[in-house]
Amino acid sequence: MLRGIIFDVDETLVYYEGYDHKKWFEEWVKPELERAGISLDYELYRKTVSGELPRTYVRKLGIDPVKMWKLIDSVNHRYRLKMLREGRIKPFPDVGALKELRALNLKLAAVSNASQENTELVLGAFELKEYFDVIVGKDYENLDGVKPSPYLILKALKFLHLKPEEALVVGDSPHDVLAGHRAGLKVVNVTRFGRVEGADYYVENLWELVELVKMLG
Repeated sequence: MLRGIIFDVDETLVYYEGYDHKKWFEEWVKPELERAGISLDYELYRKTVSGELPRTYVRKLGIDPVKMWKLIDSVNHRYRLKMLREGRIKPFPDVGALKELRALNLKLAAVSNASQENTELVLGAFELKEYFDVIVGKDYENLDGVKPSPYLILKALKFLHLKPEEALVVGDSPHDVLAGHRAGLKVVNVTRFGRVEGADYYVENLWELVELVKMLG
């Protein structure tokens, strides 16, 4: 019996207008890292974000990964505040489906590789926090536990008091599919930006998700 849904946040519930990953790193992150005495090029950073390398890989370069990621997340917080002021972070028009899912007595969680603070900032900006029983962001005690690791998904399940077979993961990326499956859950791919192979179900938007949930019972 389906009792809960675990949502990805960025590009599933909200999106960022004009965001360029490399430009953000070069203009916002790199100068702050250099001021802290941390030398990191974009390609290495990209690999740690994409999952090609673990987030703690930088320890091999003599860099404290917790210090580095906390600094990056603080920069990201300032960046998100600026984007919000400029109206460049927006919820997808179908996020109203969350209210419908709550009405079906489902437990809901939001899980993001972003920090707890940054995840709550964005959800709070659009009054989406109220729909979630739990919000789970990056864990500095287990930096390598970000998706596609199942760690954050399992953490959300524990908070919700649900078994893997009682919940779905909903997301837009291959990381969501891998993390969900590794945690033993079925995964719904929201195909706003294209179809991710390997998901168990596909929906074009969150209203289709509501219909899928009703069908699954």
